[in-house]
Amino acid sequence: MRSIYEDALTYFDYTQSLRRDFHRFPELGFQENRTSTIIARELNSLGLEVKTGIGKTGVVALLEGGKPGPVILLRFDMDALPIQETIGVEYISQNPGVMHACGHDGHIAVGLTTAQIINDHKSELLGTVKFIFQPAEEGLGGAESMIADGILDMPKPDIALALHLWNEMPVGWFGITSGSIMAAGDIFHIRIHGKGGHGALPHQANDPVLTAANVITALQTIVSRNVSPLQTAVVSVTVINGGEAYNVIPPWVDLQGTIRTFEPQVRERVLEKFVLIVEGIAGAMGCRAEIDVKELTPTVTNDPRISGYISTLASQLFPSCTIETNIRSMVSEDMAFILQKIPGCMFFVGSANSEKGFNAAHHHPNFNFDEQALTYATTLITSSVLKISHGL
Repeated sequence: MRSIYEDALTYFDYTQSLRRDFHRFPELGFQENRTSTIIARELNSLGLEVKTGIGKTGVVALLEGGKPGPVILLRFDMDALPIQETIGVEYISQNPGVMHACGHDGHIAVGLTTAQIINDHKSELLGTVKFIFQPAEEGLGGAESMIADGILDMPKPDIALALHLWNEMPVGWFGITSGSIMAAGDIFHIRIHGKGGHGALPHQANDPVLTAANVITALQTIVSRNVSPLQTAVVSVTVINGGEAYNVIPPWVDLQGTIRTFEPQVRERVLEKFVLIVEGIAGAMGCRAEIDVKELTPTVTNDPRISGYISTLASQLFPSCTIETNIRSMVSEDMAFILQKIPGCMFFVGSANSEKGFNAAHHHPNFNFDEQALTYATTLITSSVLKISHGL
């Protein structure tokens, strides 16, 4: 009997073809109409029960095993990013200003290949696999939208699994952590209201630009002076808007950014200091601050038993690969909402290859990955399903 790895190698041309097609025609969150149409076509060709339009543009499919057993949810995200691609490959994005710069094109290809292989082995599968192809992971609420449309019901999953290609590490590396693995994310918008005036007469104005500069600097003290060195947090201001002319002090300045934490008490402390600093500096400089903070995602938290099982399985499948069991990232992921309700595991699959020039960071216009990672990813998630269906 062939191994799942050998099956994944056999399907590689199929996987690569899908990945490159999705890369060539990327679609933003909740606009994945072409993408979801292709996904539904491929799943329907296997004779699966397929539903479309879930969570707006999501796709759900059920694959029934040969005998009763658990319901295992597999989630793969579909959306691209508003980035102009700069890599010189034949499958470069044909949609101006839109790019698969986070590996989601690879995730879809892995998901569809996994469906093919499990369908080939469905006599060995106990229970049901629930394939979830999710829109709008990039901060637009795709997971919440699909949950609202009932993906965690009829049938209710017993276990949830997901993966992410990871360009921070090379092909042949896996990150499988018990407990928290990806940070909770908040986004903020600050509007500093001042008093505009002539740039040559600053004493007659209350300058929101200078106030914003002081706020940005002071916000960096939250982590360095208010969070224990044994804990962690990130506060990043990433957008500044204000003013239109070189000689005019504007009446307001907008700041936007993100806060990342793992522990709820750290988040509470960071948010408390955040408000005090912004309002305090604005008031001291004769300005007023409006602050809006919204929760993006909670922490991605893996079930220790399930993640431990997958880590052991990865070591058995790939004895020459590196299996890291203590990796954590300040990046956030809305798989967190699913793992809040269903025990499971999200793991990383190394995808970089410096020798081939595939080492740009996620969300970079030159992002690309070594497609060998697709075979590793397919092998591990497919093997996990078939093994877990027989019991942990």
